[in-house]
This record gives sequence, C-alpha cells and structure tokens, in this order.
Amino acid sequence: MMRRSDGIFLAILAALAVTSPLRAERTVLAPVPATDATPTRKLETAVFAGGCYWGVEGVLSHVKGVHLVKSGFAGGPKSRRVDYETVSGGDTGFAEAVRVTYDPTIVSYGTLLRIFFSVVADPTTRDYQGPDHGTQYRSALFPLNPQQSQAASAYLVQLGKAGLWRDPIVTKVERFTGFQDAASDHQDFMRKNPRHPYILRWDAPKLAAFKTMFPTLYSEKPAA
Repeated sequence: MMRRSDGIFLAILAALAVTSPLRAERTVLAPVPATDATPTRKLETAVFAGGCYWGVEGVLSHVKGVHLVKSGFAGGPKSRRVDYETVSGGDTGFAEAVRVTYDPTIVSYGTLLRIFFSVVADPTTRDYQGPDHGTQYRSALFPLNPQQSQAASAYLVQLGKAGLWRDPIVTKVERFTGFQDAASDHQDFMRKNPRHPYILRWDAPKLAAFKTMFPTLYSEKPAA
C-alpha cells in the first residue's frame, strides 16, 4: 500500500490535484438520527475512525459546539503503545481516529454522527477510505458510555434502512480501549497545510461539502 508520506505518492496526488476536479468520497445527506445520546456531562467526548485522520479532524473541528479535536489511534490493545509508523503497518488492531470534545447543548452526539457519515466517511467500504487501504483506515465508532453506544448502534441500523448507499453498511461499533494522541506534526494538519496535495485531493472537498450541506452547523474558525 502506498502511504501518504511516500514521495512518489505525493507527486501523483499533486498532478491529480492540478489535472482533475477536486473530489473525495461521494457525499450524501444522512438522515437525522432517530435515537440520540443523552448528555451525561457539561462537555462530552466522542471518538470516530473514518480513514485518514487529517480529514476527519479537519471537518469535525469546524462544527459549532466542538471545543477540541485530536488526531490519534483507537481500537487496539490497551497495553500497547503505538505511533503513526507502527499503525501504518496495518497489523496492530488500531485505527487512525479522532477524539472530539464538544458542548452537547450546541451539538449532539447524533448530529456529529450525521455529519460524519454525510461528508467524512463512507460506511460501506471495509478497511479503506478513498486512497487509503488497510485495517488502520477502517470506519468505526467507539462509544464512551452506554448512551453513545445505544445511539451509535441505532444509527447504523437506521443508515442501513435509508437506502442511501448501494452496498451494505460495514462500519462497526467497537469497544473503546483508550485513545493515544498522534505526534504533534499530525495535529491540526489541514489548517496548517492547506496546499498539501493529499489535503487538496481528498480532504478539502469534504470540508467544502460540510459547509454547503450544513451551513448552520459550520464554524469558520476551527476548534483548537
């Protein structure tokens, strides 16, 4: 698999960004969740995995009510410490993920799920998103409490019945075993590197789609 750090891969992406229209995974308008998570505290935390964490962080950091978004890794053994290089091997059990801290009086867990599946992640692709292939790029939801678990499970069923995708839903609700932050050069990557070929090709279109599809939820200033 070509990784985002490979020079040849980046050269190809740069050429594509110039010669082809900007586009990422197909966007859909996911339904309003029929079941949402009841808040349990003033600031809530949610963890999502949906392919390259640059784009997931880049979109969710612009959601009104979101206070903080961190890129990192989730889903693997609690006892193992990992970093980008080890997770990129695809055999650790970890997925690239983001941890979102948000104000539930402004944006709910269910609304974050709706945004996530509308413009960030395709729930029908197993172990890959866009150009990135491997178990580390799977889409997954990591509930942090029973309320989130119920809402996440119900929403995946709801998406399966919505008929928005030709293929079946393969995104899973996974047990949360902890979250490990990625290195500082992977944090807030889209804002710091807006002209990066990968960002231009795959992630900037997701942010543009979010702004267009959910204008009342879009914040021009990203969270920290």
